[in-house]
Amino acid sequence: MQIGSFLEVVTFISAFLTIILILLQQRGASLGAGFGSSGELYTTRRGLEKSLFVTTIIMAFIFVSSILGLLLIPA
Repeated sequence: MQIGSFLEVVTFISAFLTIILILLQQRGASLGAGFGSSGELYTTRRGLEKSLFVTTIIMAFIFVSSILGLLLIPA
C-alpha cells in the first residue's frame, strides 16, 4: 500500500468521524435557545461532553494533517 492511498483512506475516515462527533455534541437544547436566550450563562464541559470535545479537535487535526500530507506528496 502506497503512502498516498493510505492518506486518502485516513482522510476519508477522519472526515466521517469528525462529522459524527460534531453532530453528537449538543448545544442549548431548550426552547429558549431557539430564540437566542439560553438559560445558562457559563457552563463547564465535564465527563462525556469534554471527551467528545477533545476527540473532535483531535480528529479535525488528523483530517487537516492528512489533507496537507496529500498536497505535499507528489502523485
